[in-house]
Amino acid sequence: MSSTAQLRTLQTGHVGLNVTDLARSIAFYRAVFGLDVTAEGTDPDRRHAFLGRDGRLVVTLWQQSAGRFAPGNPGLHHLSFEVESLDEVRATERLLRELGAEFAYDGVVPHSEGSASGGIFFTDPDGIRLEVYTRTGVAGAAAAAPTATAPTCGFF
Repeated sequence: MSSTAQLRTLQTGHVGLNVTDLARSIAFYRAVFGLDVTAEGTDPDRRHAFLGRDGRLVVTLWQQSAGRFAPGNPGLHHLSFEVESLDEVRATERLLRELGAEFAYDGVVPHSEGSASGGIFFTDPDGIRLEVYTRTGVAGAAAAAPTATAPTCGFF
């Protein structure tokens, strides 16, 4: 018997995030990612929202935390979203700048020096680290990789 699960297919389902202000987070994720609220719990002690797109659940938000995201603690490192083109990455960057989002790096950057893939790295209203990237088109069209010896998505 193998000690490894024999999964025929495997892909990430949805990601659940703890937030401090559900309404604020719903507005942010809807504006930035075009997600729709598919379900919402309004019980004051169990507030949550399910956000999806094209019939698929993408993110669940749970209002059950205080403070800001602590990258030094075990748990989520960052959440990444892939888009089809550099134009989409840049359009998202413009929207985020209008919303006053905080960026880890200035503008679109490659995942590593010379990489064709790359994107933008920023935080949501609770400080959760997020990435919007594309697989191709970044080499030569973006700034140099911020760290030559580590992946950009490490948020170093």
